[in-house]
Amino acid sequence: MTGAEVDVAFIQEPAHRPNPSLSQEAQGIPLIDLSNADADALVREIGHACRQWGFFQIINHGVPLEDLHRVEEAGRKFFQLSQEEKRKVRRDAQKVMGYYDTEHTKNVRDWKEVFDFSVHEHTLAAASLDEDDDRVTYWDNQWPQNPPELREACQKYTKDMVKLAMRLLELIAISLGLPARKFEEFFRDQTSNGRLNRYPPCPSPELALGVGPHKDAGALTILAQDKVGGLEVKRKSDGQWVGVKPVPDAYIVNVGDIIEVWTNGEYESVEHRVMVNSVKERFSIPFFLRPSHYVMVAPFEEFTGEQNAAKYRAYNWGKFFLARKNSNFMKLQVENVQIHHFTNIPTQRYLPDSPRIFG
Repeated sequence: MTGAEVDVAFIQEPAHRPNPSLSQEAQGIPLIDLSNADADALVREIGHACRQWGFFQIINHGVPLEDLHRVEEAGRKFFQLSQEEKRKVRRDAQKVMGYYDTEHTKNVRDWKEVFDFSVHEHTLAAASLDEDDDRVTYWDNQWPQNPPELREACQKYTKDMVKLAMRLLELIAISLGLPARKFEEFFRDQTSNGRLNRYPPCPSPELALGVGPHKDAGALTILAQDKVGGLEVKRKSDGQWVGVKPVPDAYIVNVGDIIEVWTNGEYESVEHRVMVNSVKERFSIPFFLRPSHYVMVAPFEEFTGEQNAAKYRAYNWGKFFLARKNSNFMKLQVENVQIHHFTNIPTQRYLPDSPRIFG
């Protein structure tokens, strides 16, 4: 990933290639102060941000900055290790947490390396894609020997993130006119995880992307990014790609596909991507809030009725997530599973060799 030329596996289709010289900074992405004592105003801000952008930044969020800095420092130490050392905790189809440097988004390889760690040391997960197979398995964290402080730093950080995420879910629920704890039951055995991302300098930033255009499959994503920046959001108003300027000590939050389905499209999941550059490496720490594997995701009755038909069919989160995970280890011939495959419009089956997935 540091050679003079970019391997063809990284090269985006012409329509998706970035143009660094034309990159523009987003104007209007809300910056929300979570310490706002006016609860009604805070809820209105959250609701407006979710409707207009699907993204917002938060400050005074309550996460101890020393916890964030500790994770970042340990993560940077880990990525400085040799490839041989890092690959001792390499992810595969059985060990889905750990180090990985060949991840794909929409079947194009991302210019990055990652280290994944789950909220739970043993995460309860679906064992099969078959809708009639109820077997479960456990996804276990893999921790490297070096740096020795990485495990404890990540474990403490995920606790911070879960607390923040659940508070955000309460604010989002209230903004929708729902009970504050409406979402809580779906996360009892959550499949959430944190990630450390490193984006090395790229010799051809006009051809490759750190992460290709995509929407997040889970409920919420909470992202810490360094001062280098690189995150771009597809603006809902005109479809243009706009950069999210780093704000010191802030988090970037975006609504995921699950909230889009639960709200029947009231709050949309928005496409985004990550730019790379030829000079600087970038480091970021996303947290992906995801429900229990057995949750059936479907529009809430509060958002459906005679005048507003359900836009999505129900799907099992565990099997959906397993299909998405499996795509990291093989290049598919068709698009990986997305929520639009569960709209009430027939679409092409995305995994033609898989038996009876989701009906």
